[in-house]
Amino acid sequence: MTTLTDRPHTALLVIDVQVGVVAGAPHRDDVIANINTLVAKARSEDVPVIWVQHSGEGLARDTDPWRYVPELTRRDEEPLVHKEFGDSFEATDLEALLAERGVGRLIVTGAQSDACIRSTLHGGFVRGYDVTLVTDAHTTEDLSAYGAPAPEQVIAHTNLYWGFQRAPGRTAGTVETGKVDFGA
Repeated sequence: MTTLTDRPHTALLVIDVQVGVVAGAPHRDDVIANINTLVAKARSEDVPVIWVQHSGEGLARDTDPWRYVPELTRRDEEPLVHKEFGDSFEATDLEALLAERGVGRLIVTGAQSDACIRSTLHGGFVRGYDVTLVTDAHTTEDLSAYGAPAPEQVIAHTNLYWGFQRAPGRTAGTVETGKVDFGA
């Protein structure tokens, strides 16, 4: 039901599952396993998989912390979007890549729940995309020392509020890995 005309397809976004981003994140291995499940399913259904990789303070390009975790493997034909802002659409070619593929619906996974995931969810939604967050395929680091809630609470809150997001002509929602339907 996207507001983007002639964009009937779905894409899987894998955002910032980088060594330095998910080191120490709760449920890291489970989240990565779920993302791998979704990547395999998307590939088997010819659904575009688009990888997003952040660069910035603490994530200098071509350093070990900047690299994607070794458990996830991007294929050469799958686009890689380099970004420097939380929202994966800001100052990147993500929108053009999605338009080329006729994508109007996004399935979102990755890290960090309270930063780049949140920003990209909202960024896609305000640009007219239908946006679904996979509840068990995103995580965040522990920033409780800075006053943030515990990571598990951040993840739960992100899942809660995204499940109730609404706007005219678009849909938002949440789904578990095992219930993702790329054709819906």
